[in-house]
Amino acid sequence: MKKIATLCLSLVLIGISITGCENELPTHFNFSSYEFTDLDENGGSWQPILFSSATDIVIDAPAAVNSAEYLAELAELKAAAQNVTGGQADAVEYWTNNPILRWNEIALDLATKYNLIPPPNPDGTYTLPTPGNPQGPPPFPFAHPPYTSRMLAYLSVAQFDGLIAAWHYKYEYNRPATYITDATIPYAYAKNALPSYPSDGAVIAIVSRDILKAMFPLEHEYLNGLAEEHINSLKWSGTNTSSDIAAGTAIATAVKTAALARASTDKMSLAQTPKPASDAIKQEAFNRFGWSWENQEVPVRPVGLTPAFGNVTMWNVPNVEDVRVGVPPAPGTQEFETDAKELRGFEKNATQNQRKIANWWSDGLGTYTPPGHWNRRTKEYIVKYEMNPLRAARTFAYLNMAVMDAGVACWDSKYYYHYPRPIQTINGFKTILGTPNFPSYPSGHSTFSGAAAEVLAYIFPNETNNVRAWAREAAESRIYGGIHYRFDSEVGITQGQQVAAYAIARAQGDGADD
Repeated sequence: MKKIATLCLSLVLIGISITGCENELPTHFNFSSYEFTDLDENGGSWQPILFSSATDIVIDAPAAVNSAEYLAELAELKAAAQNVTGGQADAVEYWTNNPILRWNEIALDLATKYNLIPPPNPDGTYTLPTPGNPQGPPPFPFAHPPYTSRMLAYLSVAQFDGLIAAWHYKYEYNRPATYITDATIPYAYAKNALPSYPSDGAVIAIVSRDILKAMFPLEHEYLNGLAEEHINSLKWSGTNTSSDIAAGTAIATAVKTAALARASTDKMSLAQTPKPASDAIKQEAFNRFGWSWENQEVPVRPVGLTPAFGNVTMWNVPNVEDVRVGVPPAPGTQEFETDAKELRGFEKNATQNQRKIANWWSDGLGTYTPPGHWNRRTKEYIVKYEMNPLRAARTFAYLNMAVMDAGVACWDSKYYYHYPRPIQTINGFKTILGTPNFPSYPSGHSTFSGAAAEVLAYIFPNETNNVRAWAREAAESRIYGGIHYRFDSEVGITQGQQVAAYAIARAQGDGADD
């Protein structure tokens, strides 16, 4: 059984300051099943992402509630719910009635586990992870920020589309909740009138398992075990019968097939370029602007991180050039020198709070990266506002599509301009944090955060000041850490906001706000 970490966190927002008891938010936090604010009965009419409508997926009508077949299922369910063991009760408590949150935590756990940069070989060369040989060494994947943003986007979109279809058929067939049909069935969670067929929990379990298995091929056994426990918990909790679960599984299978078909053609497999292609990108930038980023590692890594991630298919932005940032100030100009002087000041005189902020937002190796950081915060709001699974899935889908698109846009600009990092341009400069092995401009943290904050401000308008303050602090943290110039961070925030506008426009037309 998974252990849920206690939330060792105290957020104090004064301006843009956040104080916590750790340098990193925990992946898990304490929450229990809760009563949903709204059931979103019209959710089956919302516009999905991968399909034209919920009816693109077809499932058969369930057996009548008074049929011998269904009555036998109810008897089986009642026996299971009445005789749970201690471990089964723990599973019911863990998965709750909004398991979207648990699968998001599992995804962040895996991102953390695989966010390890491949080390150099003994001869000074580097071997890159490859899905063709996931065992490695090094193991596949390297869950860096672009990879993690893409993983979370596909997971969330698949969950959202699957639940739209589930909601459609719930209200078309309108099989009552099991404990309404048979009041003697024990039910573990807050009761509501949500129809039981198809099982939304089964949709979530199967589609999450299969998307994450594709993204983390070494974790099949682990993910199979989690999904099995989750499915069983639907019976132990008195939630769903076997036919409910089978129908949910059918929806999940159709959705995961569509999601993985898109993933297979989105050009992510070409994002990590060979050295000749990387060198050509660098030379083109030098020819345009007269500068280029140089890797400062020893031994030098021959290729930066995913130079062609800017070519990956975006979710909502029609053309990456529509959100490409403008030309940065050339090294040696007055604007550049102003920001370089600021960095030297932080190097020598950073306050304790500024250092804490730099570390808090570092999201480096062995963490769930900036996209994961924003997902972790989003879970708190979903629980605070008591969203049902469909509404929660929508929140994650638009958040993570915007964050992935922000990453694509940022990486396009990074390698188009190929701007050098502060440690390359400022003699003798030392950073608080390790410098990433890709170009400086614009700041990835800032772009991810600018996009995430705007989507969350749209979905949770009462939290607008908080989320924008967090985005600003994330951007400032990279300046305090010596990783970025101020113009990197300022432009990154703006780029993220521009990208988010496309996601928000799509969300405003999907029917959920009607």
